[in-house]
This record gives sequence, C-alpha cells and structure tokens, in this order.
Amino acid sequence: MIQLFRKILCPIDFSEHSLAALEVALKVVQQNDAKLYLLNVAPTLAGSAGLQPVPMDPYPQLEKDGQQQLARVGREKIPAAVRYETLVLSGDPAEQVLDTARNIGADLIVMGTHGRTGLVHLVLGSVAERVVREAPIPVLTAHARGRARKAA
Repeated sequence: MIQLFRKILCPIDFSEHSLAALEVALKVVQQNDAKLYLLNVAPTLAGSAGLQPVPMDPYPQLEKDGQQQLARVGREKIPAAVRYETLVLSGDPAEQVLDTARNIGADLIVMGTHGRTGLVHLVLGSVAERVVREAPIPVLTAHARGRARKAA
C-alpha cells in the first residue's frame, strides 16, 4: 500500500463541524497508517482595536481547558490503534493551524467548516477559508450537515 499521508493535522474547536472533520481524519489516518495531530487554539479576546485580537499573554486557563477537552476527545473518539498527539496553542486560529502544519511537517490538514455566509462571514472571516487559501499542503474540509445527509 502506498502511504500518501504520514502526518495529518486536525484542528478541533469542539463544534459539531470539527468533530465531523475528526471522523474524516480518522478514516484517512487509518487508510494511510499515519499519525494524527489534534490542535486546539485557545481564543484571544478582542481588544480596543475592535474585532482584531490584540497580542496578549496566553490564557493559561483556556489552554488548560483545551488540553482537558482534547484529552477527552482522544479517549472517546480515537481508536487505540491510532497514533495521535494533542496540541493546544493560543492566538489567531488560522495562523496557528498554518504554523503548526509547517512545524510538524504535516502532509494534510482536515478541518471542519461552519459554512457561515453573508455578513457574519464578512465580519468574522473564515478560518477554514484562510487555511485553504494559504496552506502549502492539501486541506480537506468537512461539514457536519454533510455527514447527516449521507447517513439518510
């Protein structure tokens, strides 16, 4: 069997969309005997500049909560035979996903997309859209509603 992917990064924000992406990532990991990296990015608060995050010190409690939640996801969702590692960082989610992919030498990013449109998308932007645009490696996106339609 040809191993296309050796290291797969799956950002998890604990939404139904990111958990749907984890299901997809697990299939790809198992088909390729790859290692899975789960990444949670602790949010930063918007500062006086408006909606743009202001560089601040990491929020240790948010990172600790993220580590605990990722550990639980690993225990509950990932089969024992799958090699995986959890990572929790603070900062801009898209930047952290892109930086982590480079730092670990990922071959593929599998991530959820919320599918926001209109004004919400314009104001908040899309982490998945930015990652797809800027990543030097393939990005596979998953949507929770797509999973439900396939099951019907």
